Amino acid sequence: MKTTNYLSLDTSATKKVSDELQNLLADLQVYYTNLRGFHWNIKGPRFFQLHEAFEEMYDVVSDQIDEVAERILMLGETPFHNFSDYLKKNEIKESGFVSSGDEALKLILDYLKILIAKERNILDLADKANDEGTIALISDYISGQEKTVWMLTSMLS
Repeated sequence: MKTTNYLSLDTSATKKVSDELQNLLADLQVYYTNLRGFHWNIKGPRFFQLHEAFEEMYDVVSDQIDEVAERILMLGETPFHNFSDYLKKNEIKESGFVSSGDEALKLILDYLKILIAKERNILDLADKANDEGTIALISDYISGQEKTVWMLTSMLS
Protein backbone atom coordinates (compact mmCIF):
# COMPACT_ATOMS: atom_id res chain seq x y z
CA MET A 1 0.00 0.00 0.00
CA LYS A 2 1.39 3.41 -0.97
CA THR A 3 0.61 6.75 0.63
CA THR A 4 0.75 8.50 -2.73
CA ASN A 5 -2.24 6.44 -3.94
CA TYR A 6 -4.39 8.46 -1.53
CA LEU A 7 -2.93 11.95 -1.91
CA SER A 8 -4.29 12.78 -5.39
CA LEU A 9 -0.89 14.10 -6.48
CA ASP A 10 0.93 13.60 -9.77
CA THR A 11 3.90 11.42 -8.80
CA SER A 12 6.10 12.74 -11.62
CA ALA A 13 5.60 16.30 -10.32
CA THR A 14 6.10 15.31 -6.70
CA LYS A 15 9.30 13.44 -7.62
CA LYS A 16 10.84 16.84 -8.47
CA VAL A 17 9.64 18.17 -5.12
CA SER A 18 11.01 15.15 -3.31
CA ASP A 19 14.40 15.50 -5.03
CA GLU A 20 14.67 19.09 -3.84
CA LEU A 21 13.53 18.08 -0.35
CA GLN A 22 16.45 15.60 -0.34
CA ASN A 23 18.82 18.50 -1.06
CA LEU A 24 17.19 20.55 1.69
CA LEU A 25 17.51 17.61 4.08
CA ALA A 26 21.23 17.40 3.36
CA ASP A 27 21.69 21.10 4.10
CA LEU A 28 19.57 20.96 7.24
CA GLN A 29 21.69 18.09 8.56
CA VAL A 30 24.95 19.99 8.03
CA TYR A 31 23.38 23.20 9.40
CA TYR A 32 22.27 21.28 12.51
CA THR A 33 25.77 19.90 13.03
CA ASN A 34 27.29 23.37 12.65
CA LEU A 35 24.83 24.82 15.16
CA ARG A 36 25.78 22.10 17.65
CA GLY A 37 29.43 23.03 17.20
CA PHE A 38 28.68 26.71 17.74
CA HIS A 39 26.71 25.82 20.88
CA TRP A 40 29.55 23.73 22.29
CA ASN A 41 32.44 26.01 21.40
CA ILE A 42 31.13 29.58 21.81
CA LYS A 43 33.23 31.86 24.02
CA GLY A 44 33.15 35.48 24.96
CA PRO A 45 30.99 38.10 26.65
CA ARG A 46 27.73 36.88 25.08
CA PHE A 47 28.40 33.25 25.98
CA PHE A 48 25.20 32.60 27.94
CA GLN A 49 22.94 34.36 25.44
CA LEU A 50 24.46 32.69 22.37
CA HIS A 51 24.90 29.27 23.98
CA GLU A 52 21.18 29.21 24.74
CA ALA A 53 20.20 30.69 21.36
CA PHE A 54 22.21 28.10 19.42
CA GLU A 55 20.56 25.31 21.42
CA GLU A 56 17.11 26.69 20.60
CA MET A 57 18.09 26.93 16.94
CA TYR A 58 19.39 23.38 16.67
CA ASP A 59 16.29 22.07 18.43
CA VAL A 60 14.13 23.75 15.76
CA VAL A 61 16.31 22.37 12.97
CA SER A 62 16.17 18.88 14.50
CA ASP A 63 12.38 18.98 14.21
CA GLN A 64 12.62 20.29 10.65
CA ILE A 65 14.95 17.45 9.67
CA ASP A 66 12.39 14.95 10.89
CA GLU A 67 9.51 16.75 9.14
CA VAL A 68 11.37 16.97 5.82
CA ALA A 69 12.32 13.29 5.96
CA GLU A 70 8.73 12.35 6.72
CA ARG A 71 7.47 14.53 3.87
CA ILE A 72 9.84 12.75 1.48
CA LEU A 73 8.34 9.45 2.69
CA MET A 74 4.80 10.79 2.19
CA LEU A 75 5.71 11.63 -1.40
CA GLY A 76 6.75 8.03 -1.98
CA GLU A 77 10.53 8.37 -1.79
CA THR A 78 13.13 7.31 0.75
CA PRO A 79 15.04 10.05 2.60
CA PHE A 80 18.80 9.84 2.71
CA HIS A 81 20.13 9.07 6.17
CA ASN A 82 23.89 8.78 5.74
CA PHE A 83 26.20 11.74 6.15
CA SER A 84 28.12 10.52 3.11
CA ASP A 85 24.93 11.10 1.07
CA TYR A 86 24.36 14.51 2.66
CA LEU A 87 27.90 15.61 1.88
CA LYS A 88 27.33 14.84 -1.81
CA LYS A 89 24.19 17.01 -1.97
CA ASN A 90 24.77 19.82 0.50
CA GLU A 91 25.46 23.45 -0.30
CA ILE A 92 26.01 24.44 3.33
CA LYS A 93 29.52 23.39 4.23
CA GLU A 94 30.83 22.12 7.54
CA SER A 95 31.99 25.11 9.56
CA GLY A 96 34.97 23.72 11.39
CA PHE A 97 35.84 25.12 14.80
CA VAL A 98 34.16 28.49 15.52
CA SER A 99 34.19 30.12 18.96
CA SER A 100 33.54 33.76 18.01
CA GLY A 101 29.93 34.83 18.44
CA ASP A 102 30.00 37.30 15.56
CA GLU A 103 31.61 34.77 13.23
CA ALA A 104 29.00 32.15 14.14
CA LEU A 105 26.15 34.61 13.62
CA LYS A 106 27.48 35.66 10.21
CA LEU A 107 27.80 32.01 9.18
CA ILE A 108 24.24 31.33 10.33
CA LEU A 109 23.01 34.24 8.20
CA ASP A 110 24.85 32.77 5.21
CA TYR A 111 23.28 29.36 5.90
CA LEU A 112 19.81 30.86 6.21
CA LYS A 113 20.25 32.63 2.88
CA ILE A 114 20.98 29.26 1.26
CA LEU A 115 18.08 27.53 3.01
CA ILE A 116 15.55 30.23 2.17
CA ALA A 117 16.58 30.20 -1.52
CA LYS A 118 16.21 26.40 -1.64
CA GLU A 119 12.88 26.57 0.14
CA ARG A 120 11.54 29.19 -2.27
CA ASN A 121 12.47 26.85 -5.13
CA ILE A 122 10.65 24.00 -3.37
CA LEU A 123 7.59 26.24 -2.98
CA ASP A 124 7.59 26.88 -6.72
CA LEU A 125 7.86 23.17 -7.55
CA ALA A 126 5.26 22.22 -4.94
CA ASP A 127 2.87 24.85 -6.30
CA LYS A 128 3.20 23.38 -9.81
CA ALA A 129 2.52 19.92 -8.33
CA ASN A 130 -0.52 21.17 -6.33
CA ASP A 131 1.30 19.85 -3.27
CA GLU A 132 -0.30 21.84 -0.47
CA GLY A 133 1.28 19.72 2.25
CA THR A 134 4.80 20.64 1.18
CA ILE A 135 3.80 24.26 0.61
CA ALA A 136 2.42 24.57 4.16
CA LEU A 137 5.52 22.95 5.66
CA ILE A 138 8.05 25.02 3.75
CA SER A 139 6.11 28.29 4.12
CA ASP A 140 6.31 27.92 7.88
CA TYR A 141 10.07 27.36 7.68
CA ILE A 142 10.59 30.48 5.59
CA SER A 143 8.50 32.59 7.95
CA GLY A 144 10.51 31.48 10.98
CA GLN A 145 13.84 31.84 9.19
CA GLU A 146 13.01 35.35 8.01
CA LYS A 147 12.35 36.33 11.63
CA THR A 148 15.68 34.77 12.65
CA VAL A 149 17.47 36.73 9.91
CA TRP A 150 15.92 39.95 11.20
CA MET A 151 16.94 39.18 14.79
CA LEU A 152 20.51 38.19 13.87
CA THR A 153 21.09 41.18 11.62
CA SER A 154 19.77 43.42 14.41
CA MET A 155 22.14 41.77 16.88
CA LEU A 156 25.12 42.32 14.56
CA SER A 157 24.22 45.97 13.79
